[in-house]
Amino acid sequence: GCSGPEAERRAERTRHLRAGSGGSGPAPRRCRQTAAAGLGWAGLGWAGLGAAGSASPAPLRPTAAAMTDNIPLQPVRQKKRMDSKHRGGCCECLRCCGRREPRPRTVWLGHPEKREQRYPRNVINNQKYNFFTFLPGVLFNQFKYFFNLYFLLLACSQFVVEMRLGALYTYWVPLGFVLAVTVIREAAEEIRCYMRDKEVNSQIYSKLTARGGLSFSTARAFMLTFLDGETDWKLRLPVSCTQRLPTASDLLQIRSYVYAEEPNIDIHNFVGTFTREDSDPPVNESLSIENTLWASTVIASGTVVGVVLYTGRELRSVMNTSNPRSKIGLFDLEVNCLTKILFGALVVVSLVMVALQHFAGRWYLQIIRFLLLFSNIIPISLRVNLDMGKIVYSWVIRRDSKIPGTVVRSSTIPEQLGRISYLLTDKTGTLTQNEMVFKRLHLGTVAYGLDSMDEVQSHIFSIYTQQAQEPPAVKGLSVATKVRRTMSSRVHEAVKAIALCHNVTPVYESNGVTDQAEAERHYEDSCRVYQASSPDEVALVQWTESVGLTLVGRDQSSVQLRSPGGHILNFTILQIFPFTYESKRMGIIVRDESTGEITFYMKGADVVMAGIVQYNDWLEEECGNMAREGLRVLVVAKKSLTEEQYQDFEARYVQAKLSVHDRSLKVATVIESLEMEMELLCLTGVEDQLQTDVRPTLETLRNAGIKVWMLTGDKLETATCTAKNAHLVTRTQDIHIFRLVTNRGEAHLELNAFRRKHDCALVISGDSLEVCLKYYEYEFMELACQCPAVVCCRCAPTQKAQIVRLLQERTGKLTCAVGDGGNDVSMIQEADCGVGVEGKEGKQASLAADFSITQFKHLGRLLMVHGRNSYKRSAALSQFVIHRSLCISTMQAVFSSVFYFASVPLYQGFLIIGYSTIYTMFPVFSLVLDKDVKSEVAMLYPELYKDLLKGRPLSYKTFLIWVLISIYQGSIIMYGALLLFESEFVHIVAISFTSLILTELLMVALTIQTWHWLMIVAELLSLSCYIASLVFLHEFIDVYFIATLSFLWKVTVITLVSCLPLYVLKYLRRRFSPPSYSKLTS
Repeated sequence: GCSGPEAERRAERTRHLRAGSGGSGPAPRRCRQTAAAGLGWAGLGWAGLGAAGSASPAPLRPTAAAMTDNIPLQPVRQKKRMDSKHRGGCCECLRCCGRREPRPRTVWLGHPEKREQRYPRNVINNQKYNFFTFLPGVLFNQFKYFFNLYFLLLACSQFVVEMRLGALYTYWVPLGFVLAVTVIREAAEEIRCYMRDKEVNSQIYSKLTARGGLSFSTARAFMLTFLDGETDWKLRLPVSCTQRLPTASDLLQIRSYVYAEEPNIDIHNFVGTFTREDSDPPVNESLSIENTLWASTVIASGTVVGVVLYTGRELRSVMNTSNPRSKIGLFDLEVNCLTKILFGALVVVSLVMVALQHFAGRWYLQIIRFLLLFSNIIPISLRVNLDMGKIVYSWVIRRDSKIPGTVVRSSTIPEQLGRISYLLTDKTGTLTQNEMVFKRLHLGTVAYGLDSMDEVQSHIFSIYTQQAQEPPAVKGLSVATKVRRTMSSRVHEAVKAIALCHNVTPVYESNGVTDQAEAERHYEDSCRVYQASSPDEVALVQWTESVGLTLVGRDQSSVQLRSPGGHILNFTILQIFPFTYESKRMGIIVRDESTGEITFYMKGADVVMAGIVQYNDWLEEECGNMAREGLRVLVVAKKSLTEEQYQDFEARYVQAKLSVHDRSLKVATVIESLEMEMELLCLTGVEDQLQTDVRPTLETLRNAGIKVWMLTGDKLETATCTAKNAHLVTRTQDIHIFRLVTNRGEAHLELNAFRRKHDCALVISGDSLEVCLKYYEYEFMELACQCPAVVCCRCAPTQKAQIVRLLQERTGKLTCAVGDGGNDVSMIQEADCGVGVEGKEGKQASLAADFSITQFKHLGRLLMVHGRNSYKRSAALSQFVIHRSLCISTMQAVFSSVFYFASVPLYQGFLIIGYSTIYTMFPVFSLVLDKDVKSEVAMLYPELYKDLLKGRPLSYKTFLIWVLISIYQGSIIMYGALLLFESEFVHIVAISFTSLILTELLMVALTIQTWHWLMIVAELLSLSCYIASLVFLHEFIDVYFIATLSFLWKVTVITLVSCLPLYVLKYLRRRFSPPSYSKLTS
């Protein structure tokens, strides 16, 4: 982030190695990385708790591309990543921001001069414009739409004398006002964005220098990230050969380097090696995802020293996030379409007028004059009224006490909320709380629920008391005692397996009475906190503690359990096989220190464990029963190993891990050699608690005609359980689980099998989805859109956005995406309407969204009440503004026809501006407060929302009705004024203009369905303004004439004839063909 040779060298040193200042205490603190991509650091060492780093902080700008809790990272789209200009980087011609194609890299510790390639600058830039492009960019975005471009050309034409019809201000003031509002709004958003970026890019970081010393302690760390959408702690391990160095500064003295794969979007895998050349023999150590830290991570405790591998646009988080797009609502596009129709009408009317003059003289100039004369057919006030209406809707949403904490971040699309056909939601943290509760232990012949856990506790207690009191076996035991001892040993083996097979680490914190060191030494229960890579893991370990077998200590090489009697059981960890999305299982090999026995424990999903455990007749049935209850099921098994078996396995395993090519395949093959004929111990059932009122909210959305799709990065089994538990899939519906397909043929067969099922929910994995979309995109989307519900599991962030995009393209319907994590940002930005939930995964999703809510249940009210009201109000407002303009244009057409098709304006100067502003603006705009039913009724009858999906409030039919009303009223007013005026032309202006104002005020009253006190004030205020202004309008209106009785009765008659028939028609329609909502309000 610095310029100049010296600054570049300093920055490069920072790139290669950095030490955070030491942190004392276990409080989580953000790993402020200059790195990473989902992957930023290769962890070289952890400083122990309480260690103080003496590395001096460098006064450098931050080169952090991380997402903080307050800053959404909104980088370039993946498919354009290498084509577009580097964001926040140098200009393309200088080529100083790194090469275009991502490549593997070799990073030397402490030797920046050996760098083989340049890397992107590590800054974030979320602004749409810069200082020079702001004004041109904003103006271009305004005038690229037909509506605004038309008014610009109209205003510019008034500089030509032959085309001028009135004062310049009558055209330029309204246009200038519209543009000023837009520019101010965009400037405010850009300034806010700039300040947020500056805050992140100005952070100070520490770097490791040769002067700084930092003692190492061999350890491991837990880090919290939100890139994968899960709010769990991830276990990370340091490079083992660096742990033997006395201080961190020695890292700069050894001759070593890290080889890392090219940047890619996979957040779950990493391939690299750490090589030390100055040792004898040279040390090669494989690096995997376990040795890396993602960007925007929180370290649970201690200090991390790492080497930076990826920066800037090469971050995994950047690659998995799409650029924010300026969303234009469907409603705005429909209004834009109507204005094009009005423009066509304007051209036709102008041509007809000139044709009736037989194209005499300079007829082409006459056409232009008529185009200007009838320009009111397209109302410039329409855009202003709609934009101000959106601001009111946003204010009403924020002030709603029923959905506290709701924030409107994009005030341009509130009407979208009223027309959603597909809702795409995340699972973890959105539908669920991500808080696990242990519910069931099943041993095949017996099951223990929450009400019988005391029996498990008694079994465990009896095992350890018997071991302590009865070393030799006692002869002559009764049959009942033997059976009980057999059951106790089965329960004990199951509980011990659950207590050992996990990646949970107990961490001790000071509680004010006992300090941290003492608590750790004595395994103080009140100071212990469990950290793990999954909330399921913590729930299992907490349960084993509740039944008597407590996890009290763990490091890289050992585990300590405490028995009910307080005895410490020591186990040495020989190998750990972490859970992966491909394997769907985790394993651990431990040696019991007291007996020397080596045991391989494994737990995983029933679909994979069924082929690993010994034959049994109850596993499949009981897994199905527990899954139907909405529980997350894990199968636990074990296998005893001899010393020879283990040594043979270890040799093959180490060799496979050092392989650079096909490493994961070779490692999996070696592990699978152990995974045969394992002894089935038990099943565990854990429930992921749902968010408050998720079920009734989903039911409301379904009744409103909205189809719900759940897109999650979680396991297939877990996603299916949650779908059932949340009633996303009803109990009467079948579920078709799309089997894993890898090629075109398999996809074809599976799609045919799915086609034969009806009213069936679909569950599909991300890998199968990718294959289907590659070969059978149209067929798959056609089938999926017919499903009542769809669950996509193991979805990458880019896949979520792809699904949203395909739904939009294939159905043409509006989509709404709901999520709470950084992995949901792409989906939220791609959807027509993005809703972020502020939760445990931070604020990334809520900051990137158009609307931010605090709980999923608020979504129902946001759509059913506010979305519905916003759409209906804007529809009424837009059509009324068009009616107002068509009325005066019809009067102008009648006036010109009567006076030999002359291109002479009927009203001039302030009359034409005042008509659409102070005389009618307030009553017309008060329509944004109108509502057809109370909010409670809208929530009670979500079927009312379904009516809006067809777009009936604003359609060609309703538009045509308003056009006919406008033509009728404009003609009646103008012909009436022409028939009833007596002597002077100025009387025509007085009679027709007054009748026009009164007609508009009465039409607003006719349109309103529920009166608000502000509506009454607006009507009276507008009428008062007109009456008061008559004193100043003597140039256009005869003040003495309007005080006569003749003026009053003529205006009254004309107004009644123009409005009364419409009142009668409205009454008859409500009487004989009432709308659906009127049946609920009566």
